[in-house]
Amino acid sequence: MPRIPTPPTIAAAPAAAQPFLEAVKKQIGSAPNLFRITATSPAALEGYLGLNGALAKGALNAATRERIALAVAQINGCGYCLAAHSYIGSNVAKLSDAELIANRSGRSEDPKANAAVAFAVAVAKDRGAITDADFSLVRAAGYSDAEIVEIVAHVALNTLTNYINEVFQTEVDFPVVPVMLAA
Repeated sequence: MPRIPTPPTIAAAPAAAQPFLEAVKKQIGSAPNLFRITATSPAALEGYLGLNGALAKGALNAATRERIALAVAQINGCGYCLAAHSYIGSNVAKLSDAELIANRSGRSEDPKANAAVAFAVAVAKDRGAITDADFSLVRAAGYSDAEIVEIVAHVALNTLTNYINEVFQTEVDFPVVPVMLAA
């Protein structure tokens, strides 16, 4: 049970958040619980959607963004985001089951994406205090300065949603996936 009420409908959300929720519904067909619980603070919802929308226009492709989201959700133990990004990764980004498992384990079957996921894991686990070796590996894989900034921004964006879901115990409204134990 969530710690704060999740507005059951868009109309039940604060008025200032309703246009944002309508935009989410128009884009993806529904307003999942994450968005509705975040709508409790229209400013928080607007901030999340703004950063998410801006990063979607960035240099990283959707598959790499989903890989990072899965790795960060696993680190943070966020069952909601693991379920959501497993669903999106499989059905939208078309990642294989093996790739989803690899991502949750902090790696990728794709060599270049592996460097991005490994870097994101280092950023998340070390709270930004990465080593020169971590930076050299992502750079050697061919990532530009802009792409590296975006990887860090995706870690922050996903940490935000992980924390919202964990703090408020958001009810999972995607097919549930088991949380893997840390290796």
